[in-house]
Amino acid sequence: MNIVYWTVAGPLALFYFYAGALKTIRSRDRLRPMMAWVDHMPLPALRALGAVETLGATGLVLPPLTGIALSSAPAAAIGFVLLQAAAIAVHLRGGDRRIALNAVLVVAAAVTVWPAVRL
Repeated sequence: MNIVYWTVAGPLALFYFYAGALKTIRSRDRLRPMMAWVDHMPLPALRALGAVETLGATGLVLPPLTGIALSSAPAAAIGFVLLQAAAIAVHLRGGDRRIALNAVLVVAAAVTVWPAVRL
């Protein structure tokens, strides 16, 4: 079960840590080419989203590595499922039909929940 968890959770955590860091430190102009929806969100909310993604990535990795607060790992995975479900809604509401990455992230986070519970 650990192999399944790390095979999915490792890359997922790397993705969210990177994406969250970008949202936290980059300007709206530098994010726009990658994320067209940034103009529809206040800058403090964008920064908060980046912080949530970074903390969630940490929640996927640190508890299983340290053995402390193990319930944080499935909570982080469930949070990412909910986050991406909301992201899909934001994309579709804005007329953006490019949701393939979001769908893959929903599936990856959902697959991570069960092994995280078994840690």
